[in-house]
Amino acid sequence: MTSAAHATRIYVDADACPVKDEIYRVAIRHGLPVSVVAGNFIRVPQDPLIERVAAGSGMDAADDWIAERAGKGDIVVTSDIPLASRCVKAGAEVIAPNGKPFTEQSIGMTLAVRNLMTDLRSSGEITGGPKSFAPRDRSTFLSALDQTIRRIQRQRSALSEPGRD
Repeated sequence: MTSAAHATRIYVDADACPVKDEIYRVAIRHGLPVSVVAGNFIRVPQDPLIERVAAGSGMDAADDWIAERAGKGDIVVTSDIPLASRCVKAGAEVIAPNGKPFTEQSIGMTLAVRNLMTDLRSSGEITGGPKSFAPRDRSTFLSALDQTIRRIQRQRSALSEPGRD
């Protein structure tokens, strides 16, 4: 499905995403299509580049929709670690809303820590969840998204130059 001609698409796991407005601005500036995926209806700007997807109310419907489509050259924005793992394995670039990238090198340990924390919380050892989203996270995210787009564009132009394999 993905090829050199495949345009980079940004997939947003939208239900609890605090940086949707930032994604829209960056995507429009770069002319990139965005799929805003949620379990049910979600409001998005009226722009031909922005697609709203109501994936259904199933437990992982939005995650499954994104994971089935995201691949090399695409960007996925999610804080859902299992979804991030699936998308990294498919070759997509994955960024958390706080700007932290999920990579092939980091995803295994990130998934293991998430599972450990889930087990500890369910046994009553630890209460509370991740730290709350801070204004600094927003600027870190914007920088990470912009750098990721530029890196993908550089890789694409290097592949399309004559004389390259």
